[in-house]
Amino acid sequence: CCLLFMLLLNGALDPSLAAAALFGDSPKMATAQLYCVCRQPYDVSRFMIECDICKDWFHGSCVEVEEHHAVDIDVYHCPNCDVHHGPSLMKKRRNWHRHDYTEPDDGSKPVQAGTSVFVRELQARTFPSGDEILQQMHGSQVTQRYLERHGFRYPIAVHKMEGLGLRLPPPDFSVKDVERYVGGDKVIDVIDVARQADSKMKLSAFVKYYYSPQRPKVLNVISLEFSDTRMSELVVVPDIAQKMSWVENYWPDDSYFPKPFVQKYCLMGMKDSYTDFHIDFGGTSVWYHVLWGEKIFYLIKPTSANLALYEEWSSSPSQSEVFFGEKVDKCYKCVVRQGTTLLIPTGWIHAVLTSQDCMAFGGNFLHNLNIGMQLRCYEMERRLKTPDLFKFPYFEAICWYVAKNLLETLKESREDNCLPPEYLIKGVKALITALRNWLKREVTEPASEVPDHIRPNHLIKMLTKEIQYLENGNCGSKLMKSQGISACPSTRSAHERGSHARRTARRLRDQHHHHHHHSHSPKAPSNLDIFEQHTQEVLKRLKMGPYEEDASFNLKVNGKFNKVSTASAAVAERSLDNDLRLVLCNGRIISESATSPSTEEDAIQGMLSMAGLLYSHPSEDPSKGERHTTLKHRIQEHKNFMDSQGSGSNSSSEAWSNHTHSPAHGESPTLGFQYCETSLSPPLHPSKRPASNPPPISNQATKGKRPKKGMATAKQRLGKILKLSRHKPFFV
Repeated sequence: CCLLFMLLLNGALDPSLAAAALFGDSPKMATAQLYCVCRQPYDVSRFMIECDICKDWFHGSCVEVEEHHAVDIDVYHCPNCDVHHGPSLMKKRRNWHRHDYTEPDDGSKPVQAGTSVFVRELQARTFPSGDEILQQMHGSQVTQRYLERHGFRYPIAVHKMEGLGLRLPPPDFSVKDVERYVGGDKVIDVIDVARQADSKMKLSAFVKYYYSPQRPKVLNVISLEFSDTRMSELVVVPDIAQKMSWVENYWPDDSYFPKPFVQKYCLMGMKDSYTDFHIDFGGTSVWYHVLWGEKIFYLIKPTSANLALYEEWSSSPSQSEVFFGEKVDKCYKCVVRQGTTLLIPTGWIHAVLTSQDCMAFGGNFLHNLNIGMQLRCYEMERRLKTPDLFKFPYFEAICWYVAKNLLETLKESREDNCLPPEYLIKGVKALITALRNWLKREVTEPASEVPDHIRPNHLIKMLTKEIQYLENGNCGSKLMKSQGISACPSTRSAHERGSHARRTARRLRDQHHHHHHHSHSPKAPSNLDIFEQHTQEVLKRLKMGPYEEDASFNLKVNGKFNKVSTASAAVAERSLDNDLRLVLCNGRIISESATSPSTEEDAIQGMLSMAGLLYSHPSEDPSKGERHTTLKHRIQEHKNFMDSQGSGSNSSSEAWSNHTHSPAHGESPTLGFQYCETSLSPPLHPSKRPASNPPPISNQATKGKRPKKGMATAKQRLGKILKLSRHKPFFV
């Protein structure tokens, strides 16, 4: 209606026609205009050609004229007109080195990329060997851990599929087989190589042309993504591309934006097909396998100087007339033969020549190793005004999803005193800058790809805080570096173990903090706070009976403990249906899975374990005839000691340490309670192991100071348990 109103105001539309359009009064406006021999309305998705005689428009598929063939027609006659005026007139070729072969060949115009003359000259050029930069590896060596340690900066060549996790059709899989699995009616993008022009045609038409005895044109298919076809079942992408892919790891199932499918491409090129220098969309890395035939890659490093030259060359109107390989210091030639897999890292500038008929499979993936370069390539595409068709689908949306997940990764690393790898820190910094710029751009270019459930400003703020925390050296990184301990990995696979439980605990805690945002920011519950809660519950159980269980309490405490460490989280998840026992291990309280105590002494020993005072069993020696001291006797001795010290609540941790580690008069060394590391706890990651000889747990709790109100040492908490339960029949 608004459009009709504007046309009326400008006098571009007759009022009667406008009324007919609004109310359907006129048959002219009520019925869409029909075209072609099929008498169908105009369809923007289908190629059409105009008859130069009758001026009617026809669908190319209806009159058997392919889009790439239409450019060769000088004067077109439709099937009705060619009866009276003869067949269509074709253009005359005047050169073999220009995209427009009708230009007169006066010898003054340079050769353009893709033409037959260009391909002959390219094959005659000499280049540095690709062996200078290629990393020759076995499939089993190409792992995520390897790339995280050594980086992914140079192309990798794997000559056998074994170990890659790659599954493909057999080498005799043909172009006709592709049509059988994908469907002949599928419309695909086809490149007319000599003109370096893209056109659309049905897959069946391409297959027919491919097998025709005369192929006057060189056609190349490089963008047939088949994830939504039956052929997808025949292909499994390499493990490294799946494990590192942003889309596979971070794209949510409930996303408003459609999931990008860029992992499965089938490339079918005729001999002498050529794709000029380019960087894959969004700076994606590429896996590429030649099923049969041969491809030649021309590779250029993505240095700052080369990228600047590439952007200048790409924006030049004479781009097709300049061979970019001559503008840089080195352009490497890499021949990829049948059965070889090539992995190209982020940002590498490359051109491809198909030296013989070839079928290849490949895919693209974004990852954490080169975030800065990926963002740089994306911004370059924007400056070059690359059409959306040739850009990574919803690139900005996936970056927001990644930012949200990397925030969780940084939080987990901080809580575990684990320094993230340098590549991830640099990547997050680059991501923060990009996200800020995209938000600013929204003012003038409102084309937002920010997911609905993400608060962009808050996310950027929290990421910035985590980076500042790392840069200020507050995460124990100095200690880790001084000890020579490698930083813990921060990719998705390294955090899967126990991460769900810790994130759940953190969300509950953050929600609690957010609920009380009007007051001063409360501190996260410490280990001592959790210990206090568990102590109160133990006393409550003593009143109810030693065999009663409170499942809700176990779940609650386990949830809080899940944030302590990856190892303790994994154990806590297995102990939801068991009695909860707390053990002080390596100076930290962890949750230990144990069966419910079947005796009173087992229950008491569990409380001693909570306090970090593990019961030391005397060595059994029947020849000495010594009777074992019962646990009840040990408790009574400790109670006597507590009474001799007064209430026990004001004694210092140093006195307790001296008592536990130095035998009293007439006391056997084996009768004392001592702090030790339990062997029941799971082994810790090297980055989480403390320095040798850690201070007593009581000193860690109070940091050598008198405890404040509401805080107490482990010894004092045990004393409280013993005093309150002194007259209980449980201990009689």
